[in-house]
Amino acid sequence: MNKLTPLSKLLIVIAILGGIYFAFNKLGLLDKLKAKSEQIEAQQNTKTPEPESTEATATGGSASSSSSSSDSEASAIGGGFSYVAPEPINGKLKGVVELGASGFNSFIIRVDKDKHWKLEKADFGNSLVTENMASDEDIRAGLKKYIGGMLDFGVGGRDIHFVVSSGAAKAEVTQKIVKNLKALNYFVNTVTPEQEGSLALKSVLPKDFEEEAFVVDIGSGNTKISWKNGSSISALETQGSKYFQNGTSDDAVYDEVKTKAAGVPKSKTKTCFIIGGVPFKMAKEVRAGKERFTILKAPKEYKMSDAKDRAGVNIYKAIKDATGCDQFVFDWDANFTIGFLLGLP
Repeated sequence: MNKLTPLSKLLIVIAILGGIYFAFNKLGLLDKLKAKSEQIEAQQNTKTPEPESTEATATGGSASSSSSSSDSEASAIGGGFSYVAPEPINGKLKGVVELGASGFNSFIIRVDKDKHWKLEKADFGNSLVTENMASDEDIRAGLKKYIGGMLDFGVGGRDIHFVVSSGAAKAEVTQKIVKNLKALNYFVNTVTPEQEGSLALKSVLPKDFEEEAFVVDIGSGNTKISWKNGSSISALETQGSKYFQNGTSDDAVYDEVKTKAAGVPKSKTKTCFIIGGVPFKMAKEVRAGKERFTILKAPKEYKMSDAKDRAGVNIYKAIKDATGCDQFVFDWDANFTIGFLLGLP
Protein backbone atom coordinates (compact mmCIF):
# COMPACT_ATOMS: atom_id res chain seq x y z
CA MET A 1 0.00 0.00 0.00
CA ASN A 2 1.32 3.30 -0.99
CA LYS A 3 2.16 5.65 1.72
CA LEU A 4 -0.36 8.41 2.33
CA THR A 5 0.67 11.85 1.42
CA PRO A 6 0.56 14.58 4.09
CA LEU A 7 -2.48 16.07 2.42
CA SER A 8 -4.32 12.76 2.52
CA LYS A 9 -3.54 12.39 6.24
CA LEU A 10 -4.89 15.89 6.90
CA LEU A 11 -8.09 15.17 5.00
CA ILE A 12 -8.60 11.94 6.95
CA VAL A 13 -8.14 13.75 10.28
CA ILE A 14 -10.58 16.45 9.22
CA ALA A 15 -13.13 13.82 8.19
CA ILE A 16 -12.79 12.01 11.56
CA LEU A 17 -13.14 15.25 13.54
CA GLY A 18 -16.13 16.26 11.43
CA GLY A 19 -17.76 12.91 12.13
CA ILE A 20 -17.17 13.30 15.88
CA TYR A 21 -18.57 16.85 15.84
CA PHE A 22 -21.62 15.69 13.88
CA ALA A 23 -22.24 12.87 16.36
CA PHE A 24 -21.87 15.14 19.42
CA ASN A 25 -24.11 17.79 17.91
CA LYS A 26 -26.74 15.24 16.95
CA LEU A 27 -26.92 13.89 20.48
CA GLY A 28 -26.90 17.33 22.13
CA LEU A 29 -23.67 16.58 23.96
CA LEU A 30 -21.99 19.83 22.95
CA ASP A 31 -24.65 21.93 24.69
CA LYS A 32 -24.36 19.80 27.81
CA LEU A 33 -20.56 20.15 27.89
CA LYS A 34 -20.85 23.91 27.37
CA ALA A 35 -23.41 24.27 30.19
CA LYS A 36 -21.25 22.18 32.52
CA SER A 37 -18.22 24.32 31.73
CA GLU A 38 -20.14 27.52 32.44
CA GLN A 39 -21.46 26.09 35.73
CA ILE A 40 -17.96 25.20 36.91
CA GLU A 41 -16.70 28.66 35.99
CA ALA A 42 -19.58 30.37 37.82
CA GLN A 43 -18.95 28.34 40.97
CA GLN A 44 -15.28 29.32 40.91
CA ASN A 45 -16.11 33.01 40.52
CA THR A 46 -18.83 33.09 43.19
CA LYS A 47 -17.80 33.74 46.79
CA THR A 48 -19.62 31.90 49.56
CA PRO A 49 -21.85 34.46 51.36
CA GLU A 50 -21.16 35.08 55.03
CA PRO A 51 -23.95 33.90 57.39
CA GLU A 52 -26.27 36.55 58.85
CA SER A 53 -25.52 37.65 62.36
CA THR A 54 -27.49 36.15 65.22
CA GLU A 55 -28.91 39.58 66.03
CA ALA A 56 -30.22 40.10 62.50
CA THR A 57 -31.79 36.66 62.42
CA ALA A 58 -33.43 37.17 65.79
CA THR A 59 -35.09 40.39 64.63
CA GLY A 60 -36.52 38.74 61.56
CA GLY A 61 -34.10 39.92 58.87
CA SER A 62 -30.94 41.86 58.12
CA ALA A 63 -32.14 45.12 59.72
CA SER A 64 -29.63 46.80 61.96
CA SER A 65 -30.13 47.18 65.70
CA SER A 66 -30.59 50.92 65.26
CA SER A 67 -33.53 50.32 62.90
CA SER A 68 -35.12 47.98 65.43
CA SER A 69 -34.75 50.61 68.13
CA SER A 70 -36.38 53.22 65.91
CA ASP A 71 -39.33 50.93 65.22
CA SER A 72 -39.83 50.27 68.93
CA GLU A 73 -39.71 53.97 69.71
CA ALA A 74 -42.26 54.71 66.97
CA SER A 75 -44.63 52.09 68.38
CA ALA A 76 -44.38 53.64 71.82
CA ILE A 77 -45.54 57.09 70.71
CA GLY A 78 -47.98 56.21 67.96
CA GLY A 79 -48.69 54.00 65.00
CA GLY A 80 -50.40 50.71 64.33
CA PHE A 81 -51.56 47.91 66.60
CA SER A 82 -50.92 44.38 65.40
CA TYR A 83 -54.22 42.79 66.51
CA VAL A 84 -56.52 41.72 63.67
CA ALA A 85 -60.22 41.29 64.46
CA PRO A 86 -61.85 38.04 63.27
CA GLU A 87 -64.06 38.35 60.19
CA PRO A 88 -67.75 37.41 60.42
CA ILE A 89 -68.79 34.21 58.65
CA ASN A 90 -72.18 34.22 56.91
CA GLY A 91 -72.96 37.45 58.69
CA LYS A 92 -76.14 39.52 58.55
CA LEU A 93 -76.41 43.26 57.97
CA LYS A 94 -77.66 45.33 60.91
CA GLY A 95 -77.88 49.08 61.28
CA VAL A 96 -77.94 51.43 64.25
CA VAL A 97 -78.37 55.19 64.52
CA GLU A 98 -77.16 57.22 67.49
CA LEU A 99 -79.41 60.21 68.10
CA GLY A 100 -77.71 63.41 69.17
CA ALA A 101 -78.77 67.01 69.62
CA SER A 102 -76.79 68.18 66.58
CA GLY A 103 -77.24 65.19 64.30
CA PHE A 104 -76.87 61.48 63.86
CA ASN A 105 -74.05 58.96 63.80
CA SER A 106 -75.03 55.82 61.95
CA PHE A 107 -73.33 52.46 61.54
CA ILE A 108 -74.03 49.41 59.40
CA ILE A 109 -72.25 46.22 60.40
CA ARG A 110 -72.17 42.61 59.25
CA VAL A 111 -72.38 40.29 62.26
CA ASP A 112 -72.45 36.49 62.58
CA LYS A 113 -73.80 34.12 65.22
CA ASP A 114 -70.52 34.27 67.18
CA LYS A 115 -70.77 38.09 67.38
CA HIS A 116 -67.80 38.58 65.06
CA TRP A 117 -68.51 41.79 63.20
CA LYS A 118 -67.22 44.08 60.49
CA LEU A 119 -68.10 47.72 59.88
CA GLU A 120 -69.57 48.09 56.40
CA LYS A 121 -70.62 51.75 56.44
CA ALA A 122 -70.44 54.69 58.85
CA ASP A 123 -71.73 58.27 58.80
CA PHE A 124 -70.58 60.67 61.49
CA GLY A 125 -72.22 63.93 62.52
CA ASN A 126 -74.97 63.73 59.92
CA SER A 127 -77.14 66.79 60.61
CA LEU A 128 -79.39 66.59 57.55
CA VAL A 129 -82.34 65.32 59.56
CA THR A 130 -82.13 68.07 62.17
CA GLU A 131 -81.84 70.95 59.71
CA ASN A 132 -84.91 73.02 58.70
CA MET A 133 -87.28 71.01 60.89
CA ALA A 134 -90.22 73.40 60.94
CA SER A 135 -92.83 70.73 61.63
CA ASP A 136 -93.33 67.10 62.57
CA GLU A 137 -93.98 66.36 58.92
CA ASP A 138 -90.55 67.78 58.03
CA ILE A 139 -88.96 65.52 60.62
CA ARG A 140 -90.78 62.43 59.37
CA ALA A 141 -89.84 63.19 55.75
CA GLY A 142 -86.21 63.57 56.73
CA LEU A 143 -86.26 60.37 58.77
CA LYS A 144 -87.87 58.40 55.95
CA LYS A 145 -85.14 59.53 53.57
CA TYR A 146 -82.44 58.69 56.08
CA ILE A 147 -83.91 55.23 56.80
CA GLY A 148 -84.35 54.69 53.06
CA GLY A 149 -80.61 55.01 52.56
CA MET A 150 -80.00 52.19 55.02
CA LEU A 151 -82.67 50.03 53.37
CA ASP A 152 -81.06 50.63 49.97
CA PHE A 153 -77.74 49.43 51.40
CA GLY A 154 -79.38 46.10 52.19
CA VAL A 155 -80.36 46.40 55.85
CA GLY A 156 -83.78 44.92 56.64
CA GLY A 157 -86.38 47.23 58.13
CA ARG A 158 -86.51 45.18 61.34
CA ASP A 159 -82.72 45.38 61.65
CA ILE A 160 -82.52 49.19 61.84
CA HIS A 161 -82.30 50.41 65.44
CA PHE A 162 -82.17 53.82 67.11
CA VAL A 163 -80.31 54.63 70.31
CA VAL A 164 -80.30 57.88 72.29
CA SER A 165 -77.03 58.54 74.10
CA SER A 166 -77.22 59.52 77.75
CA GLY A 167 -75.72 62.92 76.97
CA ALA A 168 -78.40 63.79 74.38
CA ALA A 169 -81.48 62.30 76.04
CA LYS A 170 -82.66 65.61 77.53
CA ALA A 171 -82.18 67.76 74.44
CA GLU A 172 -85.45 69.15 73.07
CA VAL A 173 -84.63 68.36 69.45
CA THR A 174 -83.86 64.75 70.38
CA GLN A 175 -87.27 64.33 71.97
CA LYS A 176 -88.96 65.66 68.82
CA ILE A 177 -87.10 63.11 66.72
CA VAL A 178 -87.93 60.30 69.16
CA LYS A 179 -91.64 61.17 68.95
CA ASN A 180 -91.64 61.04 65.18
CA LEU A 181 -89.67 57.82 65.02
CA LYS A 182 -92.32 56.22 67.19
CA ALA A 183 -94.93 57.53 64.73
CA LEU A 184 -93.05 55.58 62.04
CA ASN A 185 -93.26 52.45 64.24
CA TYR A 186 -89.59 52.50 65.23
CA PHE A 187 -88.68 51.81 68.86
CA VAL A 188 -86.08 54.17 70.30
CA ASN A 189 -83.72 52.82 72.94
CA THR A 190 -82.36 55.04 75.70
CA VAL A 191 -79.29 54.11 77.72
CA THR A 192 -77.71 55.22 80.98
CA PRO A 193 -74.03 56.22 81.22
CA GLU A 194 -73.25 52.88 82.88
CA GLN A 195 -74.99 51.04 80.04
CA GLU A 196 -73.01 53.08 77.50
CA GLY A 197 -69.78 51.99 79.17
CA SER A 198 -70.87 48.36 79.06
CA LEU A 199 -71.94 48.59 75.41
CA ALA A 200 -68.69 50.32 74.44
CA LEU A 201 -66.75 47.45 75.98
CA LYS A 202 -68.77 44.88 74.00
CA SER A 203 -67.83 46.54 70.72
CA VAL A 204 -64.22 47.51 71.34
CA LEU A 205 -62.62 45.02 73.76
CA PRO A 206 -61.28 41.92 71.93
CA LYS A 207 -61.84 38.64 73.73
CA ASP A 208 -58.09 37.99 73.76
CA PHE A 209 -57.57 41.13 75.87
CA GLU A 210 -60.35 40.74 78.44
CA GLU A 211 -57.96 39.77 81.24
CA GLU A 212 -55.45 42.57 80.70
CA ALA A 213 -57.24 45.62 79.28
CA PHE A 214 -59.95 48.18 80.03
CA VAL A 215 -62.05 50.53 77.90
CA VAL A 216 -62.55 54.30 77.87
CA ASP A 217 -65.18 56.27 75.95
CA ILE A 218 -64.58 60.03 76.18
CA GLY A 219 -67.79 61.76 75.16
CA SER A 220 -68.87 65.39 75.26
CA GLY A 221 -71.29 64.96 78.15
CA ASN A 222 -69.49 62.25 80.09
CA THR A 223 -66.65 59.75 80.06
CA LYS A 224 -67.27 56.05 80.57
CA ILE A 225 -64.64 53.65 81.95
CA SER A 226 -65.32 49.91 81.88
CA TRP A 227 -63.66 46.52 82.25
CA LYS A 228 -64.56 42.84 82.43
CA ASN A 229 -65.09 41.51 85.95
CA GLY A 230 -65.36 37.79 85.47
CA SER A 231 -68.52 37.16 83.47
CA SER A 232 -69.89 40.64 84.26
CA ILE A 233 -68.91 44.16 83.24
CA SER A 234 -67.96 46.96 85.63
CA ALA A 235 -68.54 50.51 84.39
CA LEU A 236 -68.36 53.98 85.89
CA GLU A 237 -69.02 57.53 84.73
CA THR A 238 -67.05 60.74 85.10
CA GLN A 239 -66.63 64.16 83.45
CA GLY A 240 -67.00 64.64 79.69
CA SER A 241 -64.93 66.84 77.38
CA LYS A 242 -67.38 69.80 77.55
CA TYR A 243 -66.98 70.26 81.30
CA PHE A 244 -65.50 73.73 80.73
CA GLN A 245 -68.93 74.98 79.65
CA ASN A 246 -70.08 74.51 83.24
CA GLY A 247 -67.23 76.58 84.61
CA THR A 248 -65.46 73.53 86.07
CA SER A 249 -61.68 73.90 86.26
CA ASP A 250 -59.17 71.60 84.60
CA ASP A 251 -57.60 70.74 87.96
CA ALA A 252 -60.92 69.77 89.52
CA VAL A 253 -61.77 67.51 86.58
CA TYR A 254 -58.30 65.99 86.54
CA ASP A 255 -58.61 65.07 90.22
CA GLU A 256 -62.10 63.62 89.81
CA VAL A 257 -61.23 61.55 86.75
CA LYS A 258 -58.00 60.32 88.32
CA THR A 259 -59.87 59.20 91.44
CA LYS A 260 -62.48 57.35 89.39
CA ALA A 261 -59.92 55.74 87.05
CA ALA A 262 -57.93 54.47 90.03
CA GLY A 263 -60.75 51.95 90.48
CA VAL A 264 -59.62 49.99 87.43
CA PRO A 265 -57.90 46.80 88.67
CA LYS A 266 -54.15 46.86 88.12
CA SER A 267 -54.34 43.54 86.29
CA LYS A 268 -56.47 45.24 83.61
CA THR A 269 -54.17 48.18 82.88
CA LYS A 270 -51.71 46.71 80.37
CA THR A 271 -53.73 48.15 77.48
CA CYS A 272 -56.60 50.62 77.19
CA PHE A 273 -58.94 50.56 74.20
CA ILE A 274 -60.27 54.07 73.77
CA ILE A 275 -63.00 55.69 71.66
CA GLY A 276 -64.79 59.04 71.51
CA GLY A 277 -64.66 62.37 69.71
CA VAL A 278 -61.43 63.75 71.19
CA PRO A 279 -59.56 60.40 70.96
CA PHE A 280 -60.63 60.39 67.29
CA LYS A 281 -58.76 63.66 66.74
CA MET A 282 -55.74 62.45 68.67
CA ALA A 283 -55.55 59.23 66.66
CA LYS A 284 -55.92 61.15 63.41
CA GLU A 285 -52.52 62.78 63.99
CA VAL A 286 -50.67 59.46 63.92
CA ARG A 287 -52.86 57.11 61.87
CA ALA A 288 -51.01 55.14 59.19
CA GLY A 289 -53.20 54.64 56.13
CA LYS A 290 -56.50 52.90 56.84
CA GLU A 291 -55.45 50.84 59.85
CA ARG A 292 -58.27 49.99 62.24
CA PHE A 293 -56.23 50.35 65.45
CA THR A 294 -53.95 53.30 66.24
CA ILE A 295 -51.78 53.72 69.31
CA LEU A 296 -52.14 57.24 70.74
CA LYS A 297 -49.21 59.45 71.63
CA ALA A 298 -48.60 60.42 75.26
CA PRO A 299 -50.89 63.26 76.52
CA LYS A 300 -48.02 65.75 76.65
CA GLU A 301 -47.42 65.25 72.92
CA TYR A 302 -50.81 66.75 71.99
CA LYS A 303 -51.03 70.53 71.56
CA MET A 304 -54.73 71.17 70.97
CA SER A 305 -56.15 74.61 70.17
CA ASP A 306 -59.85 73.81 70.64
CA ALA A 307 -61.18 74.05 74.21
CA LYS A 308 -63.07 70.75 73.97
CA ASP A 309 -59.99 68.97 72.63
CA ARG A 310 -57.80 70.36 75.41
CA ALA A 311 -60.37 69.19 77.94
CA GLY A 312 -60.36 65.72 76.39
CA VAL A 313 -56.56 65.54 76.63
CA ASN A 314 -56.81 66.56 80.30
CA ILE A 315 -59.19 63.62 80.90
CA TYR A 316 -56.88 61.31 78.94
CA LYS A 317 -53.90 62.41 81.07
CA ALA A 318 -55.81 61.81 84.32
CA ILE A 319 -56.71 58.27 83.24
CA LYS A 320 -53.15 57.52 82.16
CA ASP A 321 -51.68 58.88 85.40
CA ALA A 322 -54.17 56.93 87.53
CA THR A 323 -53.77 53.58 85.81
CA GLY A 324 -50.14 53.71 84.69
CA CYS A 325 -51.24 52.32 81.33
CA ASP A 326 -48.76 53.09 78.54
CA GLN A 327 -50.70 51.75 75.55
CA PHE A 328 -53.92 53.53 74.60
CA VAL A 329 -55.35 52.02 71.42
CA PHE A 330 -57.99 53.88 69.41
CA ASP A 331 -60.47 51.74 67.46
CA TRP A 332 -61.64 53.50 64.29
CA ASP A 333 -64.66 51.22 63.83
CA ALA A 334 -66.10 50.68 67.31
CA ASN A 335 -68.93 52.61 68.94
CA PHE A 336 -71.17 51.95 71.93
CA THR A 337 -74.18 51.65 69.62
CA ILE A 338 -72.45 48.76 67.83
CA GLY A 339 -72.22 47.15 71.25
CA PHE A 340 -76.00 47.55 71.40
CA LEU A 341 -76.33 45.61 68.12
CA LEU A 342 -74.03 42.87 69.44
CA GLY A 343 -76.32 42.43 72.41
CA LEU A 344 -79.31 41.65 70.20
CA PRO A 345 -80.36 38.06 69.37
